Amino acid sequence: MTEVITSLQNDTIKLASSLKQKKQRDATGLFVAEGIRLIEEVCSADWQVNTCFYTEAASGNKRAELLLDLLQNKHCRMLKVSEAVYKKISDTDQPQGMMAIVKKREHLLSTILAVEKPFIVILDTIQDPGNLGAIIRTADAAGATGVVLTKGCTDLYSSKTVRATMGSLFHLPIVEGVNSEVLIHSLQERNIHIAATSLTSSSLYYEADFDQPAAVIFGNEGNGVSAELLCKANSRIFIPILGRAESLNVAASAAVILYEAVRQRR
Repeated sequence: MTEVITSLQNDTIKLASSLKQKKQRDATGLFVAEGIRLIEEVCSADWQVNTCFYTEAASGNKRAELLLDLLQNKHCRMLKVSEAVYKKISDTDQPQGMMAIVKKREHLLSTILAVEKPFIVILDTIQDPGNLGAIIRTADAAGATGVVLTKGCTDLYSSKTVRATMGSLFHLPIVEGVNSEVLIHSLQERNIHIAATSLTSSSLYYEADFDQPAAVIFGNEGNGVSAELLCKANSRIFIPILGRAESLNVAASAAVILYEAVRQRR
């Protein structure tokens, strides 16, 4: 059954609006997925959707209608809201008038390391949500086993990161807030080769051997991979700069290296 909400003071509307803040996402274990495409990905991956908000305009879209029927069959709480209410809870410049409150899903480091010949992407204190989301999307496309975020990475469940993943968040195991010492111990314990991106004492990225259990570390946009992780790496790799550009964006670097791994592992 669909409820109609026009009041900005409604408790559920206040909850949805509060999820723009990390502290509220952490406290509730909930986050927002906004837009038809993202909600389609949420449903196809069978993540738990607690509440769906939509406007009159959105309900006229055929894809949205199919989604609304699907969510209703999953016993999701359905809320039809006014444009003013939707504007209060939306976090996009050009909203499509459809939003879902989704329950976070936790993955274990031990699980993604336990597969045969794992290929792990490690992101060390990445700060930009766009970079984080883009690398997760690339890791998904490249068939990575999973992604590990060290402590200090930007929030996986911020609206900007969620949008930048283009749905890959819902299909790829991602482990958050991992301590560097625990991470290294876990990788070494399973004899997983650790390659870290670095400009010092490093070899060309295509000379690395990715056709084995492997993990690749990509570092912070300004400071690179932390010394703590760098000193424990089995190898260091870099991408040559042939033109006058100072460097490559970390998301672009990840795409180059991950698809070299695809080439080797195929």
